[in-house]
Parts: sequence; structure tokens; C-alpha cells
Amino acid sequence: MKMGIEINDTVVAVGTRAGEAAIGIVKLSGNRSIFIVDKIFKSKNKKKIKDIDTYNMLYGHIIDNKGQVIDEVIITVMKKPGSYTREDVVEINCHGGIIATTKTMELCVENGARIADPGEFTKRAFLNGRIDLSQAEAVIDLVRSRTEQSLKLAAKNLQGNIKEEIKRIRRNLLDIRVQLEASVDFIEEDLEVTPYQEIIEEVKKLRVELEELIINEKKGEIIKNGVKIAIIGKPNVGKSSLLNLLSRKDKAIVTPIPGTTRDAVEEILYVEGIPLILIDTAGIRKTRSAIEKIGVDKSLKHIDEAELILLVLDGNRKLDQMDLQIISKIKEKNIICCINKIDLKQKLEVEKIKKYFDGKYIKKISALKGKGIKELENKIRSAILGGGDIVLEEKIIINSRHKKVLEEVKKSLERAEEALKDKISEEFPSYDLQTAFELLGEIIGETAREDILDKIFSQFCIGK
Repeated sequence: MKMGIEINDTVVAVGTRAGEAAIGIVKLSGNRSIFIVDKIFKSKNKKKIKDIDTYNMLYGHIIDNKGQVIDEVIITVMKKPGSYTREDVVEINCHGGIIATTKTMELCVENGARIADPGEFTKRAFLNGRIDLSQAEAVIDLVRSRTEQSLKLAAKNLQGNIKEEIKRIRRNLLDIRVQLEASVDFIEEDLEVTPYQEIIEEVKKLRVELEELIINEKKGEIIKNGVKIAIIGKPNVGKSSLLNLLSRKDKAIVTPIPGTTRDAVEEILYVEGIPLILIDTAGIRKTRSAIEKIGVDKSLKHIDEAELILLVLDGNRKLDQMDLQIISKIKEKNIICCINKIDLKQKLEVEKIKKYFDGKYIKKISALKGKGIKELENKIRSAILGGGDIVLEEKIIINSRHKKVLEEVKKSLERAEEALKDKISEEFPSYDLQTAFELLGEIIGETAREDILDKIFSQFCIGK
């Protein structure tokens, strides 16, 4: 569906997942929705859909062009503008099943509707002004939510949190531009104008607010998509035992034989609503076994992809060359060093480890006995969030597209700030402020390009 198309036509789609279920919903939106359904529906009480009030239901049957009953249904009517799309919307509640819903949709098409494109119902809601673009994206996030935390964040954005924040920042930008131009145009007249230094401070304040929004976006992405954590180390240091302990499952096979784990074992667990994708990797060592070598290569790949590394060292052994080689491969990563097997005699020299890792991210544990695991979970949480908390009341941007736009806006504000400090001609900072204003409009859809809109709405399923 393109921005320039005529949206006066009526669309139809199955709004429920295909397959057997209690109910299957066929939904229509558009000026002819009520007319089309009235042609294929006969109510028990002989009423026509056009004659009932909005937000009401009718019981009856779907009839094909030969007069045969297709299904026993309940019709729900939402007349414009009080519907999701701000158009006339009719939902046909069929018995669940592919045949009943498909046949009902086909009858709607035969009588003048067309099959909706992916995301077209939400796109119509956007085009008709019911929601802005950030709210439309929140619909996707709501549908894809995997945790209660991500659901709450999406619901807040659907209510318009991002929209209101962006509109506030745009109003402030507009005020700054007015002050800037007034300070130049009326500098020789007997009028009170805002001093340049105050304008600089206001631009700086907005820039700092944007930086906070960008930081919050990272927290939102963590809640939405989770964090990939690779458990790495030499063979037989307790990686699989640690995975089993953290996941509270016997997910990985544990034996005293080095190299038992030949392929990565993955488990998802949730810490305070944050999905953690734990990956127990094959032990890293030099090997002649072709199969084990494949496992080691995969381990190195998981290291590259992971956002957090849990390096497991054996406290019952001294640090050796293989440990140091592993450390050299992960030195640029976010790391928690786990000194395992503290239930045994300790031979590992911790002071040597502190040369490579921040002391606060070195944790002594016993995966076998369960010692130190709660503290390790707290370390993981701290490493993921940078020591901060996720507060749902914050205006967290949970969309990477917003972040990219905000980073461009921040650059424009930085240029404007520098131009003001250097007292360059007013037209230069004014241009940068206008650029920032227009970029912010992309987030809420006021200045978004057609290709951006098409990309966003193509992510939806048909019927949403």
C-alpha cells in the first residue's frame, strides 16, 4: 500500500491466526463495509447492519449467492469515526477454522472488497489521523511482546508517550528559532530580546534531553529483544553446570570428560522481565577431532555475536596459556569472569586475573554447590544495564529507528550550539535548528518519507 493510493476503497482480511479455534474473525474497513456485509448476512431478527447503532452486535448467518448458509456468526459494527481506522469497520465473528473464514472473506471480495495489504488497517488509522507513526510502531511491539515488561512499554507508547515527548521538543525548538531570529532582527530596536547565551543554554538543554532518550532506547531494546550471553572457557571448567544452574534446568549434559559439549546449547531465562539468551559453548582448546574443532569454531562465532561474555575459569587450576589465549580473544567484549569450583582447593591466583578484568566483575562461584549464583545474577543485571534500573515511568524509546533519527537531531543541535558560540551568522544555526525540527517529525510521521512508511507497515501481518 502506498501513501498516494485512494483509501476510499474497502478492505477485508482474516484477523485471526489460520487453523482450528473457537472463533475466527473476518474484518472489513472502508466506506462500503456495512453495505458489503449486509449483502451476505441475514440476521435472526431481520435487522440490517446499517440500521443498528455503533458498538452493537447482530446474530445471524453468512449466506452465499445461492442462498446457502456458510456459517453461523455474530456481527460487530463500529461506525466511523469511532473505530480503529476511523472508517466504518465490521467484524464477522465466525466459528474458528480455515474454510469458514476463507469462504466468508471470499464472499466479501466478490461483493466489492479487496484483500488488505500487510498492516493496512493500522496504516489507515495513521493516515486518518487516529494514531501517529510512533503509536503505529507500538502496535507491532505490542503484538511481538515476549515479556510483561516489553508489553507494558509497548502499551505506554501506544498511548502516545513518545508522540507527546517529541511534540514538546519540537515546540521548544520552534521557540528557540523565534528567539534567535528576534535577537538578530530587533537588536537595534528598543525591544526585549533573549541574550545569545540564554539561547545557547536552551539548545544545550535540549541536546542533553535527547542524549537521555538515546540512552533509554538501549534499555528498551534490551527489554524487547533480550541479551545474548555466551558462556565460554576451556573444556571441563563447569560451563554446562553453570548453564543448568542459571536456567534451573538440566539443559546441558555434564560429565567429567573434557569436550562433552560439542555444539552450543541455548536456553532463555528471564531476570526481572529481561530475556537472557544463555549459550553454553563448546570448550575452547586445540584439538585434532574434526567434530570438536567445528564446536570450537562455533564458540568463537558466539563470542563475536554475544553482548555479554561469562568467562568460566577453574579455581582448582592455575591460569595457563589456553586461558590467556581465550582472554585475548574477548578483551574487547563486555565480560564477567566467573572463578568456578570454589568448593575445591583454590590454585588460581586472583591477583593475576585482576590484570585483565575489572575487580567488580570477577565473581567466585561453585556451579556444583550453587554458591554465589544470586550474586552472579546481580552482576549480570548490572553489566547489562550499566548499573541503572529500568523504570517504566521513563519515556523509553524501544525502537531503533527512533534512535537513528535522534542521533541525527543531536548532531544538528551540536552544530547549532557551536555556531552560536562562535557567533556565526544567524542563518547557519537557524538552518540546523530547522533540520532538527523536521527530523523529529519523522518519528511521529509528520515528515516521514513514503519509503519509511512502507517499510514500517510491511512488518505487520495481514489483518492488523
